[in-house]
Amino acid sequence: MKSYMAKPNEIERKWYVIDAENKVLGRLASEIAKILSGKNKPIYTPHVDTGDFVIVINADKVKLTGKKLNQKHYRYHTGYPGGLRSIPYERLMEKNPERVIELAVKGMLPKNRLGRKMFKKLKVYRGPEHKHEAQKPELYEF
Repeated sequence: MKSYMAKPNEIERKWYVIDAENKVLGRLASEIAKILSGKNKPIYTPHVDTGDFVIVINADKVKLTGKKLNQKHYRYHTGYPGGLRSIPYERLMEKNPERVIELAVKGMLPKNRLGRKMFKKLKVYRGPEHKHEAQKPELYEF
């Protein structure tokens, strides 16, 4: 019996819209990562990008459980000595809520060139409007 290996030219990509309103950040991000990598399809192949495009709307209305909004920090390094910076998620949600979802999803994708290719298929918007109506996206419920 042979295993099926998907080829890049025979993959059909769909567009999905996910409404992030009142969704928990981690559960939302894991579902998005699953769609981007193609693990929700029967033709999933680990070394081929079989995933679909995902549009996330209402990113500013995503929830964090417990006291994470005040206690959780996004840390990054500037590249200079002593350049470790930290931003509380509360400030990040006010300033750039799209970045919160992007960071959560990026952490759940592979850390290689295939993961970077998958991440480019994610489109996140603060409000209920998006500019991808021409692609005829389907509403994804979970």
